[in-house]
Amino acid sequence: MLKQLIFLLGCVCTFSNTHAQGIIQSKTYPKGTFQYPIDLPPSTAGSFGELRPNHLHSGLDFRTNRRTGYPVHAAMYGYVSRLRVQLGGFGNAVYVTHPNGYTTVYGHLDHLTPELAAAVRKYQNDHQSWEIDFKLQPFQFPVTKGQLIAISGNTGASGGPHLHFEIRDSLTEETINPQLFGLTIADNIPPTLGSIAVYQLNGRPFNENTPRNYYAVAGAAGNYHLTGAQTIALSGDIGFGIVTDDQNSSSVNRNGIYSLELKVDDRTVYTFAVERFAFDQTHAINAYIDYPLFLKTKRKIQKCFVPPGSRITIYPQSENRGIVSFKDTLLHNVEYLVKDIAGNASSLKFKVQSSTPKDRPVVTYTGTKFSYDKRNEFNNGPVKVVVEPGNLYDDVDFNYALLPQKPGTFSATHHIHNRFTPIHDKYDLWIKPDASIGSLANKAVIVNTLAGCVGGIYQDGYVKAKPAMFGDFFIKLDTMAPVITPVNIRNGGNMSAVSGISMRASDNLSGIKSCVATVDGKWVLLSQDYRTRIYKYTFDSGIDPGKHTFELTVTDNKDNVSKFTASFNR
Repeated sequence: MLKQLIFLLGCVCTFSNTHAQGIIQSKTYPKGTFQYPIDLPPSTAGSFGELRPNHLHSGLDFRTNRRTGYPVHAAMYGYVSRLRVQLGGFGNAVYVTHPNGYTTVYGHLDHLTPELAAAVRKYQNDHQSWEIDFKLQPFQFPVTKGQLIAISGNTGASGGPHLHFEIRDSLTEETINPQLFGLTIADNIPPTLGSIAVYQLNGRPFNENTPRNYYAVAGAAGNYHLTGAQTIALSGDIGFGIVTDDQNSSSVNRNGIYSLELKVDDRTVYTFAVERFAFDQTHAINAYIDYPLFLKTKRKIQKCFVPPGSRITIYPQSENRGIVSFKDTLLHNVEYLVKDIAGNASSLKFKVQSSTPKDRPVVTYTGTKFSYDKRNEFNNGPVKVVVEPGNLYDDVDFNYALLPQKPGTFSATHHIHNRFTPIHDKYDLWIKPDASIGSLANKAVIVNTLAGCVGGIYQDGYVKAKPAMFGDFFIKLDTMAPVITPVNIRNGGNMSAVSGISMRASDNLSGIKSCVATVDGKWVLLSQDYRTRIYKYTFDSGIDPGKHTFELTVTDNKDNVSKFTASFNR
């Protein structure tokens, strides 16, 4: 066992370009090494790389018959390297590191084995925090292949009971498609193809104003065609897009595809494949889809051309970033080849009648040019915007406008570009408040008209924040304390028939920073449910029969404080 746990001697995966069983991948992964983490016929509700709001899905969601309580097993021998409890995300999660260079992750767990639960509880008590995330020593909790580590659940940002499972590269922490390791899901159904889109780029950056046309698609059993004319007339620099998804044989869920190839005259000009990606890249999903259309209609068109500022590793190959130039008078064959990870394929073929463009439009900027690969700054006195390199996916015609001041605000409304341009990470926004803000400057926050409060710190005469979107912004003051609402406790009540004390807390603007509960002046652990937002203290062995005093202190992000106190009998 000791020899097996020498984790510095992991296996080395040889990098190569392979098409095993027609599947596009850059590396070969060991098959037969990992076992399924749950004792149920393999069935998934979510696929690896599936398109989710603001991120790509990072693992497989194993179905658990719509209920909690199934044993979760270590997929291979190793050691528990990390434990995490969070309100959203994976909820209760266990990370197991293995000697072959990979780490498996198990999320949305109901509860852990007693030994792991005790480690979590000790860390929570030591740090007086319910939400925790900490690493463990290599030999602290060794596990064997198939060993019970937890029970499946529905914690965190879960849409229903299931087990979220990942395989990560232990060195880079990139997450990798588990089915490439042989953890296959029964599947003999080819992907479904929907409509296609044609974008007239012609040297311009892609944005909400890019001319686009849509074409309906019909077909079945992997063979698709345009419903109208089979030939499209195009000229100039063109980007293509498609609506597509997949379904496996074990589930009715519509999931994501594995790979997509765009071919022009039998030459592959663009390839997409969800083999692996890093978590700091996952927001680039908004550069992969037609983001402006998604905001307007919720339709997800997968663009088959690569923005110059996107660095996510889902584009293993492209020519001219997938942008096709039609500048002759010839008839060209275009084909989409879409596959799931089982190798089932769907194809769509059509023709393009090319023509020579009359002229190439000159790119002009009505506002200020923001470059995707440079530090960009806009400063007009009342407002300062700084976008660092790597936060834009393409060049932007940045526009600013001063809008009328809203009642109850402490600045004008500042139109900062528009919401249709995605941001990879946060940027710096400074707004100068009205002089009337006076001594309440420390209560100031910046508010987005659609997303609400984005934070704010008063410094150097400005309120400064780091939004993750463009849009309309103004300054407000948060002087109201949070609201506390008891759920099952009243002053002098008898709590002997219940398992704990439940409370609700809410805040009107800046959001809750902390909730601290005490019983008889001693800190107690307060959990929170992601869906109901109810805070709960579960009675432990330290609460003896008799009269006790419960106190809850809630503080928002502008240090406004509310307190609730009640005595109870136990």
